[in-house]
Amino acid sequence: MSRIVLAFRSFFNILFSGTLSDGVLNGLRLTRRSGVAPKASVTAKAATAAAAPAVRVSDGALQLLAILQRDARLVDFLMEDIAGYSDDQVGAAVRELHDQCRDSLRRAIVLEPVIDGVEGTFAKAPSADSNVVKFIGNVPAKPPSGGTLRHKGWRAVKIDLPALAGKDAAVIAPAEIEIE
Repeated sequence: MSRIVLAFRSFFNILFSGTLSDGVLNGLRLTRRSGVAPKASVTAKAATAAAAPAVRVSDGALQLLAILQRDARLVDFLMEDIAGYSDDQVGAAVRELHDQCRDSLRRAIVLEPVIDGVEGTFAKAPSADSNVVKFIGNVPAKPPSGGTLRHKGWRAVKIDLPALAGKDAAVIAPAEIEIE
Protein backbone atom coordinates (compact mmCIF):
# COMPACT_ATOMS: atom_id res chain seq x y z
CA MET A 1 0.00 0.00 0.00
CA SER A 2 1.48 3.39 -0.94
CA ARG A 3 2.34 5.71 1.93
CA ILE A 4 0.08 8.50 0.66
CA VAL A 5 -2.95 6.21 0.45
CA LEU A 6 -2.11 4.81 3.87
CA ALA A 7 -1.83 8.32 5.31
CA PHE A 8 -5.24 9.36 3.89
CA ARG A 9 -6.91 6.17 5.07
CA SER A 10 -5.41 6.62 8.54
CA PHE A 11 -6.55 10.25 8.68
CA PHE A 12 -10.14 9.50 7.63
CA ASN A 13 -10.37 6.39 9.86
CA ILE A 14 -9.42 8.46 12.89
CA LEU A 15 -11.58 11.42 11.82
CA PHE A 16 -14.79 9.44 11.29
CA SER A 17 -14.53 6.41 13.57
CA GLY A 18 -11.82 7.31 16.06
CA THR A 19 -9.93 4.06 15.39
CA LEU A 20 -7.80 2.59 12.65
CA SER A 21 -9.33 -0.12 10.47
CA ASP A 22 -7.78 -3.58 10.27
CA GLY A 23 -6.49 -2.84 6.75
CA VAL A 24 -4.65 0.28 7.93
CA LEU A 25 -3.25 -1.55 10.95
CA ASN A 26 -1.90 -4.28 8.65
CA GLY A 27 -0.42 -1.66 6.32
CA LEU A 28 1.36 -0.02 9.25
CA ARG A 29 2.39 -3.44 10.60
CA LEU A 30 0.59 -2.78 13.88
CA THR A 31 -1.69 -4.95 16.01
CA ARG A 32 -4.73 -3.96 18.00
CA ARG A 33 -4.47 -4.34 21.77
CA SER A 34 -7.08 -6.80 22.96
CA GLY A 35 -9.72 -5.44 25.32
CA VAL A 36 -8.43 -1.86 25.25
CA ALA A 37 -10.40 0.71 23.30
CA PRO A 38 -8.79 4.08 22.59
CA LYS A 39 -10.29 6.88 24.73
CA ALA A 40 -10.99 9.00 21.68
CA SER A 41 -13.20 6.34 20.12
CA VAL A 42 -15.10 5.75 23.36
CA THR A 43 -15.68 9.49 23.75
CA ALA A 44 -16.64 9.88 20.08
CA LYS A 45 -19.06 6.95 20.26
CA ALA A 46 -20.64 8.33 23.45
CA ALA A 47 -21.05 11.76 21.84
CA THR A 48 -22.59 10.23 18.71
CA ALA A 49 -24.98 8.12 20.78
CA ALA A 50 -26.03 11.15 22.81
CA ALA A 51 -26.52 13.31 19.72
CA ALA A 52 -28.56 10.77 17.75
CA PRO A 53 -32.22 10.69 18.86
CA ALA A 54 -33.66 7.28 19.56
CA VAL A 55 -35.70 6.18 16.54
CA ARG A 56 -38.73 4.05 17.31
CA VAL A 57 -40.64 1.82 14.92
CA SER A 58 -43.74 3.96 15.40
CA ASP A 59 -42.05 7.22 14.33
CA GLY A 60 -42.92 6.80 10.64
CA ALA A 61 -46.60 6.15 11.40
CA LEU A 62 -46.76 9.12 13.73
CA GLN A 63 -44.98 11.28 11.17
CA LEU A 64 -47.50 10.32 8.47
CA LEU A 65 -50.36 11.08 10.87
CA ALA A 66 -48.77 14.48 11.59
CA ILE A 67 -48.60 15.20 7.83
CA LEU A 68 -52.28 14.30 7.41
CA GLN A 69 -53.11 16.56 10.37
CA ARG A 70 -51.01 19.43 9.01
CA ASP A 71 -52.38 19.26 5.47
CA ALA A 72 -55.98 18.17 6.05
CA ARG A 73 -56.71 18.43 9.80
CA LEU A 74 -57.56 14.70 9.77
CA VAL A 75 -56.98 14.16 13.50
CA ASP A 76 -59.14 17.20 14.35
CA PHE A 77 -61.94 15.76 12.21
CA LEU A 78 -61.67 12.26 13.69
CA MET A 79 -61.55 13.49 17.29
CA GLU A 80 -64.54 15.81 16.91
CA ASP A 81 -68.01 14.57 17.92
CA ILE A 82 -70.00 14.81 14.66
CA ALA A 83 -73.29 13.48 16.07
CA GLY A 84 -74.78 17.01 16.14
CA TYR A 85 -74.12 17.67 12.44
CA SER A 86 -76.43 16.71 9.59
CA ASP A 87 -75.37 14.14 7.00
CA ASP A 88 -75.10 16.94 4.41
CA GLN A 89 -72.69 18.90 6.63
CA VAL A 90 -70.55 15.83 7.31
CA GLY A 91 -70.59 14.87 3.64
CA ALA A 92 -69.44 18.33 2.56
CA ALA A 93 -66.61 18.27 5.11
CA VAL A 94 -65.53 14.77 4.15
CA ARG A 95 -65.29 15.60 0.42
CA GLU A 96 -62.66 18.30 1.02
CA LEU A 97 -60.94 16.21 3.71
CA HIS A 98 -60.74 13.25 1.32
CA ASP A 99 -59.06 15.31 -1.42
CA GLN A 100 -56.53 16.84 0.99
CA CYS A 101 -55.67 13.50 2.62
CA ARG A 102 -55.28 11.76 -0.75
CA ASP A 103 -52.93 14.50 -2.01
CA SER A 104 -50.82 14.33 1.18
CA LEU A 105 -50.66 10.54 1.03
CA ARG A 106 -49.58 10.61 -2.63
CA ARG A 107 -46.76 13.03 -1.79
CA ALA A 108 -45.47 10.83 1.05
CA ILE A 109 -46.03 7.30 -0.27
CA VAL A 110 -46.16 5.77 -3.74
CA LEU A 111 -48.78 3.01 -3.70
CA GLU A 112 -49.60 0.31 -6.23
CA PRO A 113 -52.18 -2.48 -6.21
CA VAL A 114 -51.03 -5.90 -5.02
CA ILE A 115 -53.10 -7.43 -7.84
CA ASP A 116 -53.65 -5.15 -10.82
CA GLY A 117 -56.95 -6.58 -11.99
CA VAL A 118 -60.63 -5.72 -12.25
CA GLU A 119 -62.56 -6.24 -9.04
CA GLY A 120 -65.37 -8.78 -9.47
CA THR A 121 -63.44 -10.87 -12.03
CA PHE A 122 -61.26 -13.98 -11.64
CA ALA A 123 -57.67 -13.30 -10.54
CA LYS A 124 -54.75 -15.62 -9.90
CA ALA A 125 -53.12 -15.23 -6.50
CA PRO A 126 -49.52 -14.02 -6.93
CA SER A 127 -48.61 -15.75 -3.67
CA ALA A 128 -50.09 -17.97 -0.96
CA ASP A 129 -48.52 -15.67 1.66
CA SER A 130 -51.27 -14.29 3.92
CA ASN A 131 -49.44 -10.93 4.03
CA VAL A 132 -49.91 -10.61 0.25
CA VAL A 133 -53.28 -12.29 -0.37
CA LYS A 134 -56.12 -12.88 2.06
CA PHE A 135 -58.53 -15.57 0.91
CA ILE A 136 -62.10 -14.92 2.09
CA GLY A 137 -65.33 -16.88 1.90
CA ASN A 138 -65.49 -20.69 1.84
CA VAL A 139 -61.72 -21.30 1.84
CA PRO A 140 -60.56 -24.95 1.66
CA ALA A 141 -57.68 -26.26 3.78
CA LYS A 142 -55.29 -25.90 0.83
CA PRO A 143 -55.68 -22.37 -0.59
CA PRO A 144 -56.71 -22.31 -4.26
CA SER A 145 -54.68 -20.71 -7.06
CA GLY A 146 -57.18 -17.87 -7.47
CA GLY A 147 -60.74 -16.65 -7.10
CA THR A 148 -62.98 -13.60 -7.51
CA LEU A 149 -61.01 -10.41 -6.81
CA ARG A 150 -62.86 -8.41 -4.14
CA HIS A 151 -60.10 -5.91 -3.28
CA LYS A 152 -56.87 -5.21 -5.17
CA GLY A 153 -54.88 -4.55 -1.99
CA TRP A 154 -52.20 -1.88 -1.67
CA ARG A 155 -48.42 -2.10 -1.54
CA ALA A 156 -46.07 0.78 -0.66
CA VAL A 157 -43.52 1.04 -3.45
CA LYS A 158 -41.72 4.14 -2.18
CA ILE A 159 -41.90 6.08 1.08
CA ASP A 160 -40.67 9.67 1.08
CA LEU A 161 -41.13 11.14 4.55
CA PRO A 162 -39.14 14.24 5.51
CA ALA A 163 -36.47 13.89 8.20
CA LEU A 164 -37.71 14.40 11.73
CA ALA A 165 -34.73 16.67 12.55
CA GLY A 166 -34.79 16.15 16.31
CA LYS A 167 -38.56 16.64 16.63
CA ASP A 168 -40.61 14.53 19.02
CA ALA A 169 -42.57 12.23 16.71
CA ALA A 170 -45.22 11.70 19.39
CA VAL A 171 -46.41 15.31 18.96
CA ILE A 172 -48.81 15.00 16.02
CA ALA A 173 -49.69 18.69 16.03
CA PRO A 174 -48.41 21.33 18.41
CA ALA A 175 -50.87 23.32 20.47
CA GLU A 176 -51.58 26.71 18.98
CA ILE A 177 -51.72 29.83 21.17
CA GLU A 178 -52.68 33.12 19.61
CA ILE A 179 -51.02 36.26 20.94
CA GLU A 180 -53.23 39.36 20.81
